[in-house]
Amino acid sequence: MYLVKIISIVGYKKSGKTALAEKLIRGLKEYGRVGTIKHMHEGTLNPDQTDTYRHIASGSNMTIGIGSNEMVKIVPDVDLHAAIDELCDSGMNFAVVEGFKDSELSKISIDITAENTVKYIDKKQIFDEQLIEELVQLTLQQKDYHTLKSLIHVVRSKPEIIKYSGAIGSFTGIVREITDNNVTKALELKQQDSAYEMIEFICNDLKKRDGITDVVMHHRTGLIRPGGDIVYIVVAAEHRQQLFPVLQEAIDRLREEVQAPIIEMREQRVELNG
Repeated sequence: MYLVKIISIVGYKKSGKTALAEKLIRGLKEYGRVGTIKHMHEGTLNPDQTDTYRHIASGSNMTIGIGSNEMVKIVPDVDLHAAIDELCDSGMNFAVVEGFKDSELSKISIDITAENTVKYIDKKQIFDEQLIEELVQLTLQQKDYHTLKSLIHVVRSKPEIIKYSGAIGSFTGIVREITDNNVTKALELKQQDSAYEMIEFICNDLKKRDGITDVVMHHRTGLIRPGGDIVYIVVAAEHRQQLFPVLQEAIDRLREEVQAPIIEMREQRVELNG
């Protein structure tokens, strides 16, 4: 099954984060494609007066440098979530993040206290092979994370499905900022097992429709601001005429049957729904 799992490794400088990341990457490679993100505390990846620096300094919003053996993308903005989304969009199954101890990501913490830590370890344990296998399994247990593009990868990664498909359609639900006279500042969506079970039930039911080859959904959780993505639905079918009615039904059933707890933060008041 196509998975996107995220884990962060945090600790003080010289605590062994990179050594542990190396071992975890090798272990996860047995289960899929691994992408990594490294928090660079010092210096810059784009030194002054290099050609790529001059491109960015001139106003380029993105610069890609291509060498004989590698390629690097440089953007002037720092955004951890954008980096994670890019790994997902590129078809990675795992994102191993080194650093960012103040993030909300699930963490393996080396001799340090950090929020959302799922495993505390001592620096001396880094070379314990049994521990590495435990950390691999711990990573596999993390909740799925998806972008729309990665969810489409879910469908495209199933050759027994895609060879019978002639169309793929998708829906993205986003946070609406203004409803009537109310201004929504953010939504906080709580994780709930029953919601995931209902999503799986709906997908399996819709797959029984004539000509439908696959249906997948993903409901995001956490704090989502206006314009941010809430839910993705992807439907694959033999023909486009079969696809659109089922995509519409999937949208309606998700709204009606999946009751995820939502805290809505408005300009004047806070309302609890679900």
